[in-house]
Amino acid sequence: MNDVIKQYLIEKEPYYRPVADEVELYEATYAVRMPMMLKGPTGCGKTRFVEHMAWKLGKPLITVACNEDMTASDLVGRFLLDASGTRWQDGPLAIAARYGAICYLDEVVEARQDTTVVIHPLTDARRVLPLEKKGELIQAHPDFQLVISYNPGYQSLMKDLKQSTKQRFGALDFNYPTHDIETEIVSHETGVSAEVAGKLVSIAERARNLKGHGLDEGISTRMLIYAGSLIATGVNPQAACRVALVRPITDDPDMRDALDAAVTTFF
Repeated sequence: MNDVIKQYLIEKEPYYRPVADEVELYEATYAVRMPMMLKGPTGCGKTRFVEHMAWKLGKPLITVACNEDMTASDLVGRFLLDASGTRWQDGPLAIAARYGAICYLDEVVEARQDTTVVIHPLTDARRVLPLEKKGELIQAHPDFQLVISYNPGYQSLMKDLKQSTKQRFGALDFNYPTHDIETEIVSHETGVSAEVAGKLVSIAERARNLKGHGLDEGISTRMLIYAGSLIATGVNPQAACRVALVRPITDDPDMRDALDAAVTTFF
């Protein structure tokens, strides 16, 4: 394996608790190098799933956090000036395609549509990446796979994936796990008891029911792990929930009171 790509190997197994048949389905899609789209709310485990699968398959993983300022050059590469003149620097997508990594574009809908168009030639039978500024055509390595994540809850007319992009991918739906599985995840990741983890999950479930009724987004599994980690260090549970669960998701005084009351119910 090329030294450039070795740094992207995941050496330690990332903990992931399967919810259904997503592990087997993903292995099947990787076997045929199908581009994949992971759909679901923020903080529900999409990124951890990709990390787990890259580790399981023994493949390097290059992750790109997409944002609205990201240009095609940020993905593909650009010429740089240094002491010896001009040199070409591959972007993360070019590195993954050239050397055979899984390239994960996290929250791809945040990127501008003129940027996401550059992935199209890699996501059909061509499997190529044109480096127009360099005059090179990268033929994707046999191990290369493109994975994107996407939060349908955020989609709008201004921020949605084009159909011409969506239809190039297979898709797996993710959501927050069932109560028992989420309790198991929070307990495993934080070291708190199953009883405490279950209370945290119950608080999150109440908050998720308020999505669209004053909350833009519910309490994620990631946030529960933050709260559980604080509790595990000895922080008062009510204070931990205020810091990690309630204050980050709303500034509305009435909504905060309602969520604080839910916390008090359990702790």
